[in-house]
Amino acid sequence: MIEIIDLLQALSQELKDIKDRIDIIRATRAERLKDTWIDNQDVMQTLHISQRTLQTLRSNGTIPYSKIRGKFYYKVSDIEKLLQANYYNPNFKCDGNK
Repeated sequence: MIEIIDLLQALSQELKDIKDRIDIIRATRAERLKDTWIDNQDVMQTLHISQRTLQTLRSNGTIPYSKIRGKFYYKVSDIEKLLQANYYNPNFKCDGNK
């Protein structure tokens, strides 16, 4: 009986270690994605906006960008900041502009 308990504890610890490794992999992947650059098409699809709306967001300084040979690029982290800054949850008495 004690052997079974010991085996279960060892198995439980191994599962915890595997879960911790998976969490680390996910966190690093998310961090890597924040530093990646995406183009107009990806931003338009992500935000469900038109090319003209994206141009307006660039023109009025709402979204930072980089331009290389006529093609625009945006950091994923900047898109996330834009979404977070405009986050609103009616269930709470506070919006994303804390």
